[in-house]
Amino acid sequence: MTRSQPWRPVLFWVVALGIGFLLFQFFAGLGTKTRSNSVYVLNNPGGWRTALLYLGGLLVLVLVTSFIGKLMGDRARGRPVRYLDVLGDQLTHVFIWVVLILTLYPLVHVIAASTDPNNNLFQIPEFSDAPVLLRSRVIPAFNWDFSNYAKLFVGINLYWYQWWALALSVISLLGIMLGAVYNFVTGNNPGRGLRRYRAWTLRALIVGLAVFFLTLNGSQFTGGTNESKFLIWVRNSFMVSSITGILAVLVTTTAGYAMARLRFPGRFQTLLFFIFVQMFPNFLGLVAIFFLISSLGLLNTFPGLILAYSGGAIAFGTWIYKGYVESLPHSLEEAALVDGATRWVAFWRIVLPLSGPMLVFIFLLQFIGTYTEFILANVLMTGVDQWNVGVGLRSFATQFTTRWGIFSAASILGSLPIVALFYSFQQVFVSGTVAGGVKE
Repeated sequence: MTRSQPWRPVLFWVVALGIGFLLFQFFAGLGTKTRSNSVYVLNNPGGWRTALLYLGGLLVLVLVTSFIGKLMGDRARGRPVRYLDVLGDQLTHVFIWVVLILTLYPLVHVIAASTDPNNNLFQIPEFSDAPVLLRSRVIPAFNWDFSNYAKLFVGINLYWYQWWALALSVISLLGIMLGAVYNFVTGNNPGRGLRRYRAWTLRALIVGLAVFFLTLNGSQFTGGTNESKFLIWVRNSFMVSSITGILAVLVTTTAGYAMARLRFPGRFQTLLFFIFVQMFPNFLGLVAIFFLISSLGLLNTFPGLILAYSGGAIAFGTWIYKGYVESLPHSLEEAALVDGATRWVAFWRIVLPLSGPMLVFIFLLQFIGTYTEFILANVLMTGVDQWNVGVGLRSFATQFTTRWGIFSAASILGSLPIVALFYSFQQVFVSGTVAGGVKE
């Protein structure tokens, strides 16, 4: 028999009380140092008592629901269920919900700020009288509207085919969402018909977005203000990021395949050089990139910005695709070479079809990295019509004031292409990489 050690429970409670006291001192000091009622709700009169009351109510609710869950578990299983086990599950659920709320709160705050016609980051009503949810930006102000969104589309003249392309994109995205909801409700694996439906809706979405954005031109924007140029900034970001992503896929797949399958002098040294390049931040090469682009006469042009972005994607993308190719069975390529295929045919007909998820990952990684990039675009692009979304958002923050409402509205709408692409290609990430590649 093991000898009992009665000092362990005492030590546990001493440590727990000590940690609780330190946390109390930390939050109490934080509350006394923050004097701005516009940001910190708990600094209001009675705020701490209200917070403790809500916390106590939540604790009582968890205790009661845990006891009810224990009784239901006893009846369902026909044997006693430990109360502490049910309480632990309830606390886990509470913790998950707290994490979800904290994760989504910035998005909720941005949406609420975008509906404020005063372009103010803080709420206008008196904070001592306004509800807590209003003060914390969980809900918009009383005078909310969509005027900030309307200012982004003032003076835009769309052609008839652009309206059709936009309608096709919206209908395709709704179709993709409808297919996802159907799959979630039924709980079945998508059959051949549903997979074909997703493929066609995805193609329609890509074609609609491409036609809409690539046919926009500066003469269609007659608003006369910076915010009225928002849609052309999205066009610029979409076009530059798409071309950069395609170039990244072309370069990194060929380079990564060569590094994985071919043996040539300098291969190991080249891989080490790629790692060495990744050690330095991108902005260290800003002066050299500006000099090279200026020497080529490509300042304030999209080809110059695309070349600058594409060069930075080679090292990281090559390493990723090299590791992916090394995970594929080498016997597939050897069989093709024995049948008379060349190395290029084996790469084109065997390796690339099995690399769909990785190709999409490389494309999206480069697309997102360049969509809202600010430093290079701010240095190389000087005209308002050549700005991307990141540089355009910066124009809303001047030396004396920041139009937070328009800034929030533009950031929400500017993120929709990325959300649409991620939602459309989510099935590619979870699909089998080499499923069906080897026959028994």
